[in-house]
Amino acid sequence: QMQLVESGGGLVQAGGSLRLSCAASGRTFSSYIMGWFRQAPGKEREFVAAIGWSGRSTLYDDSVKGRFTISRNNAMNTLTLQMNSLKPEDTAVYYCASRQLRVLSMKKNDYDYWGQGTQVTVSS
Repeated sequence: QMQLVESGGGLVQAGGSLRLSCAASGRTFSSYIMGWFRQAPGKEREFVAAIGWSGRSTLYDDSVKGRFTISRNNAMNTLTLQMNSLKPEDTAVYYCASRQLRVLSMKKNDYDYWGQGTQVTVSS
């Protein structure tokens, strides 16, 4: 089992920034693809960003490209999502997830472990 714990969510005004973190334990973090997903009330969980095991490969949803940056620190077993220029439509619960197969994916069903989520609210 891999345990994932998100932190860093909160309330921010439109145009502001937040930095989400995900602490991993229980498995070899560097062996896993990591991703961020989000789920707004009444909507499906959707892909935000993913990062390869070495950190060199990244993948973003078009809605966050240029505003969000995903990164990882394999020595510290942490995943980060830097979110800039936030918009009200970014409001959601944000989840980190891990995938054992070393192929980036945007599909939530491809991910094996999930955190409990952290709330991000962007006011207009």
